[in-house]
Amino acid sequence: MTANRFLHALIALLLVAWIGPVAAAPAQVTLLTVDGAIGPASADYLVRGIARAAKDGSQLVIVQMDTPGGLDTSMRAIIKAILTSPVPVAGYVAPSGARAASAGTYILYASHIAAMAPGTNLGAATPVQIGGNPMQPEPEKPAPGSNGDATGKKPEEATGKADGGSAMTRKQVNDAAAYIRGLAQMRGRNIDWAERAVREAVSLPAQDALQFGVVEYIAADVAALIKQLDGKKVNVLGQEKLLQTRNAIVNDVQPDWRAQLLAVITNPSVALLLMTIGIYGIIFEFTNPGLALPGVVGAICLLLAMYALQLLPVNYAGLALILLGMAFMVAEAFVPSFGVLGLGGIAAFVTGALILIDTELPGFGIPLAVIAAVAVVSALLLAGMVGIALKTRRRAVVVGPGDLIGSIAEMQESTQREGWALLRGETWRVVSNTPLQRAQKVRVVARNGLVLEVVPAGNNEKGE
Repeated sequence: MTANRFLHALIALLLVAWIGPVAAAPAQVTLLTVDGAIGPASADYLVRGIARAAKDGSQLVIVQMDTPGGLDTSMRAIIKAILTSPVPVAGYVAPSGARAASAGTYILYASHIAAMAPGTNLGAATPVQIGGNPMQPEPEKPAPGSNGDATGKKPEEATGKADGGSAMTRKQVNDAAAYIRGLAQMRGRNIDWAERAVREAVSLPAQDALQFGVVEYIAADVAALIKQLDGKKVNVLGQEKLLQTRNAIVNDVQPDWRAQLLAVITNPSVALLLMTIGIYGIIFEFTNPGLALPGVVGAICLLLAMYALQLLPVNYAGLALILLGMAFMVAEAFVPSFGVLGLGGIAAFVTGALILIDTELPGFGIPLAVIAAVAVVSALLLAGMVGIALKTRRRAVVVGPGDLIGSIAEMQESTQREGWALLRGETWRVVSNTPLQRAQKVRVVARNGLVLEVVPAGNNEKGE
């Protein structure tokens, strides 16, 4: 009996020793950080980061944001990844002084958990009209039973926006409002304020956001947020998950080389520079065949630029103006237009660059300094090509029938009158009134078709 008790105790100790470390293993939390405008690079980083967190078995993904907004396509890609994630996602506006404006507000509403650091704010979610100014909120509706506003005018007369542009604005604002209302309903957050953030571009500081039910937590840092979330139940894809984040290990995932490269090439200024280098590189390769380097570099830069531009909201009229401007500047070197083509090309290039990126979102404009610098460099290249062309036109003709007169050739055989001579690597039929010997130097004095008239050359004359 004593032996059985000892055996049972030993088995129990072995089980505790085996199971204990597994049960005590701390949870893993994945931290993703977005600092700047929401674009293709940040979307790629967040989507892949959320997928990787699910694969690695993380209990929670924290998306720490400080963003002024971003592109609608990138924002929606991020929100789709959050809504379909098997791992709970906590949107966290931090550090103090950060903001989650525009696209950041939508992402925060889509997250399973919404949190903010003290001294942060969110809101101003009115969509920015592509190629124009921020969309205006809808005009106030007249009181029931009235035919207009306080002035007695009908709504379209009072606002002066009865045209198609106003209808398009209302459609886009209504679509954005419905989108954020759906997210608010899904997460049980303040629906009315969400719609006001879209229609009226209102904002809230952290404490007010907590009071109005826009966010659930105020946390000074990631560690404080993780501590508050311990024991919370979160509905993920229809199932409740219990967060056990006490003493969790935070896996801070930084953007990898792919995300960093994408962030660089999708910068509108860099995309413009890549396109300019690519086009000039290919042009130089065509004008100087065999150099190889300009063609290789130009092709790579042009492909990278095209990839970046297809991810950005490009105005194709601006792109066409840039290409037309470069074509004009190159044509100036070959067509005597007295600078008209060159000046027109510079004007077209600058205009196209100004309207290339078809949005006024922060972080997606091309600075005037970059446009001016590229235009100046293009003008200098144009001046250099024109200078080379002018020098070439002033040079004496070095080819043609007259070029052979005075040249020194070497006889290939002995002859009394007619024979063959080597001139500039070519064999010519020659005639002479003087007998000539093999390897003798002769000078060309006349040409009759394919026959050269020669005379013996002086002893101090060298062959060509």
